[in-house]
Amino acid sequence: MKNKEVIIIGAGFSSLSASCYLAKAGYNVTILEKNNHIGGRAQQLHKDGFVFDMGPTFYWMPDVFDKFFNDFGKQTSDYYQITQLDPGYKVYADVMSSMNIAANFKTIVNTFEEKEKGSGDKLKKFIADAEENYNLAIKDLVYQPGENIFEIITPKTALKVGAFFSNIKSQVAKYIKHPELKQILEFPVLFLGAKPETTPGFYNFMNYADLKLGTWHPKKGMHQVAVGMANLAKELGVKIICKENITNINLEKNKVNTVTTTNNEYNCDILLSGADYHFTETLLPRKYRQYSEEYWNKKTFAPSALLFYVGFNKKLANVSHHTLFFDTDFNEHAKSIYNTLTWPEKPLFYASFPSITDDYFAPEGKESGTFLIPIAPGIEDTPAIREKYFNIIIKRLEKITNQNIVDFVSFKESYCINDFKEQFNSYKGNAYGLANTLLQTHILRPKLKSKKISNLYFTGQLTVPGPGVPPAIISGEIVSELIKKN
Repeated sequence: MKNKEVIIIGAGFSSLSASCYLAKAGYNVTILEKNNHIGGRAQQLHKDGFVFDMGPTFYWMPDVFDKFFNDFGKQTSDYYQITQLDPGYKVYADVMSSMNIAANFKTIVNTFEEKEKGSGDKLKKFIADAEENYNLAIKDLVYQPGENIFEIITPKTALKVGAFFSNIKSQVAKYIKHPELKQILEFPVLFLGAKPETTPGFYNFMNYADLKLGTWHPKKGMHQVAVGMANLAKELGVKIICKENITNINLEKNKVNTVTTTNNEYNCDILLSGADYHFTETLLPRKYRQYSEEYWNKKTFAPSALLFYVGFNKKLANVSHHTLFFDTDFNEHAKSIYNTLTWPEKPLFYASFPSITDDYFAPEGKESGTFLIPIAPGIEDTPAIREKYFNIIIKRLEKITNQNIVDFVSFKESYCINDFKEQFNSYKGNAYGLANTLLQTHILRPKLKSKKISNLYFTGQLTVPGPGVPPAIISGEIVSELIKKN
């Protein structure tokens, strides 16, 4: 393995993770990044003293981040600082009707009990099952490369077979009847990119991650996590070169020998792509592509998103660091994403106000707000549509939180499907990758190793294990193990 040259396309979480493991194993690793920043979607916008995390904002599953740094004899605190949020987030179900999801699980149990008599004890049982699934998934299943079904068929998983063939929606309904409480338990699967009724019940482990492990905030934002991983990579000898856009993958027979960028050509013994899987294969002659356009078009993708980054000239009332606005019909919004593939008439939306927690994000006395509307990938994206939806959510925000907001908007920037396509070559402008439905789990996801090119590998949200920052970090570790074995 010594002196073997590994080229990695893209500097997102999965690529950074893989680069560290491969460098530690003795490979010469170079990351080529199209954009002028590392971290992929976890970039930041700086404007007029305001700062915005443009991509992921939730820091869940801290144990996965801890494991990554521990594997190199380090701690997360060597690279960035985290604090637990309390409340983890606020949920609005109606005008001035909200629930805080506390950092303390006993408090959450009491909150449920207040809403629905008997639901406190039922929540404990539900989370106990979710914890079992979490331990099984995170300590074993998600670290499998998805090469054959027997990786996940074990005596332990055999006992859980019913959880794979049930779904989150029906499972939650067995425990909880109150509609607001149901929404809270169904919400975390949005991170997996699918509807509660199409997400296997086994994935309730996300509820354990939410309600027991808690919601955390890295000081200066999620981009700092990527910066920390990049700094570790550099300490291990990884070269990271930005503004290097891959334009061609050059083959000799069925093997990559060089890659061409807009500036240079690089030799490689191994090529690992952390870029969009579909895009990467378009750089290959058709006969060397594993998956057709028809294949990709039939897949169920996690949502794209319409995002707004807004600077407010005052501190806002009645909101938390993370605030979910579930005051419209969850099912109708989900249908627009997965069934009709249209813009939602009455969108749910999420808002992050990190300046409530962290002064880094806004000047004194002001507020930094990031707003996200989940939408179907591939739908029309125009300035007029963006403006329409900004007005919808700002008016809703004013009504729900009972304050004048629109007059205090200093500026706004937007980001949507066209931007995901342009900046990340994202298939249909998706934001999160392939949804984790039963028929898109494990061996049914695109492979980490090319079946047609002997030294080409893939990592990230379109392959194993799936969407989200912790799975991306895990994906980098899994593919590095696969590379070391071959």
